[in-house]
Amino acid sequence: MNVLGPSLAPYIRSSRTLKKYVTPIAHWYADLMGYRKMGLKYDDLQVEESPEVQRAIGRLTPRETYDRSYRFKIASNCDLHHKPLPKEQWSKPEDDKRYLQPHILNVLKEEEERLTWDTLTVQRK
Repeated sequence: MNVLGPSLAPYIRSSRTLKKYVTPIAHWYADLMGYRKMGLKYDDLQVEESPEVQRAIGRLTPRETYDRSYRFKIASNCDLHHKPLPKEQWSKPEDDKRYLQPHILNVLKEEEERLTWDTLTVQRK
């Protein structure tokens, strides 16, 4: 299992009928999680203790890094006051894009390639 965990998303996206039934449930569950009420995005919830995620965070642009730290600051303030943000400041579902996932996947691909090259054996002819 990798950093992102197991996912049924590719299978669900491939079936039009299954996607039609699962998509409303997924949106309902994302709203129920409450991270959007604090102004966070889904990738802000990634476990940062993983070395792969730390390397991926290091690859973010300065703007993405600033936005991420600002969202954490706002969420900490909301948690301190025990109140969510006003409704107009919540993260919108259309803005909740996976900004960290491509970086994590690149890091995992590089790790796999590095492991392949490190375990390569040279045979003499």
